Amino acid sequence: MTLEQLRIFVAVAEREHITRAARAIHLTPSATSAAIAALEARHATRLFDRVGRGIVLTEAGRLFLPEARAVLARASAAEKVLADLAGLVHGTLALAGSQTVANYWLPPLIEAYRSRYPGVAVSLTIGNTDFVAARVQEGAADLGFIEGGIEAPVLAATPVADDEMVLVAPVTHPWHWRAPASPAELSEGPWVLREPGSGTRAIFESYLEQAGIAPAGLRVVLEYPSNEAVRAAVEAGSGATVISRRVVEGAIRAGTMALIDYPLPSRPFLSLRHRERYATRAAQAFLDMAGAGAGAERQRL
Repeated sequence: MTLEQLRIFVAVAEREHITRAARAIHLTPSATSAAIAALEARHATRLFDRVGRGIVLTEAGRLFLPEARAVLARASAAEKVLADLAGLVHGTLALAGSQTVANYWLPPLIEAYRSRYPGVAVSLTIGNTDFVAARVQEGAADLGFIEGGIEAPVLAATPVADDEMVLVAPVTHPWHWRAPASPAELSEGPWVLREPGSGTRAIFESYLEQAGIAPAGLRVVLEYPSNEAVRAAVEAGSGATVISRRVVEGAIRAGTMALIDYPLPSRPFLSLRHRERYATRAAQAFLDMAGAGAGAERQRL
């Protein structure tokens, strides 16, 4: 079994499609199929079932996938240790970010980093908070950046910025004329919220619980897996939401949604790194820049 076979297997398993996987790893579909066939033949184990024109993981394939990912992560870590010997002239930096951080805070930081260290190839994957934590735990990402907290003792979490949370609603909502006077009035809704597992949803539900309100009692009419979908639904009149001001600042200025005068706690943006994995120079340099940026942001505030 070779690392290249493992890389091909993981690519196919994640997409469950030979052609899309081949395109992602810059191989031909025939070479990709041959590598999978060789891996299955060598170990006399079927990893995929062919269903019509598609493929799906077998039970053996599902069990093998996390092991293959772990081996690739360890190989990548070994490469990074060697790359560190050349300083920051060459190398890679894999980042994972939850949506608000990745879409509104990380891009200028990544661009500044690339300008300072052009020899380091930077990649970024985006998901919710749980996804980011999992990427860092698996070793698929050197650093993660999330909103709010995470319960994972193996991950070191460090504040790198502050984020203002705001209550916004359609311009036709009654709260536009009279803001809620107490947390109890928040139960009225209707609400458009991010999906469970997102930092934005978690911080709002934590606030409600501290105010003595059961989140399950909210009248949630829509749940979306992206900030942009939530913002569009609020603008369309579907309901109110609690979200980062960074996401809705433009819509507030344009008058397409109402900013409700209701006090909410701010939340930190956190960096995540694995406590037991080797911290590369590339990752440390990025954290140093993030920390410097956080200090400048707090001075502005």
